[in-house]
Amino acid sequence: MIRKKIMMGSASIAAALTLAACGGEEADNTAAPEEQSETADAPEEAEESGGHEGMDHSSSGEVPAGLAEADNPAYAVGDTATIQADHMPGMDGAIATIAGAYDTAAYSVSYTPTDGGEPVEDHKWVIHEELADAADAPYAEGDAVTLDADHMEGMKGASAAIDTVEETTVYMVDFENTETGDPVTNHKWVTESELTSD
Repeated sequence: MIRKKIMMGSASIAAALTLAACGGEEADNTAAPEEQSETADAPEEAEESGGHEGMDHSSSGEVPAGLAEADNPAYAVGDTATIQADHMPGMDGAIATIAGAYDTAAYSVSYTPTDGGEPVEDHKWVIHEELADAADAPYAEGDAVTLDADHMEGMKGASAAIDTVEETTVYMVDFENTETGDPVTNHKWVTESELTSD
């Protein structure tokens, strides 16, 4: 009788230990998906910081050969104006200092980057002097051109279609990115209609 009670007590203890072990495994399994979801989120974060948004939109300040300085621009070199354009995050509403003013034809273009990147639509702006073997007269909407500009990776040498044409004064500008606080110097290009007086 005593022996039977001891055996039953041992069986109860073993059962309790087994349940406790299972419970521990369930807790571990519950934590695992959280860890996996954090890992799964990491590539998405990297993706958001790359591409057009992650690029430096500063330039050396060099301009293409043949580009004429504007005779009587609305904004002279050294003037400040507010940017009313969102070519990139942190640009719209930024206070710009004019670094250069030029009279030309500005184009928005669609193209497939030469480095295998995703197609780019309605990129603003590429100017007439940044087209390879450019004709004397401005191009029209729908014309096919080859880009000689290198504002972004994979742009230079890419075949492009002209989306819009604007004969205007274009500006090279310096500004502080309103989202990151980073300085952008000699950004190409902002058109006159995309600037307003302070």
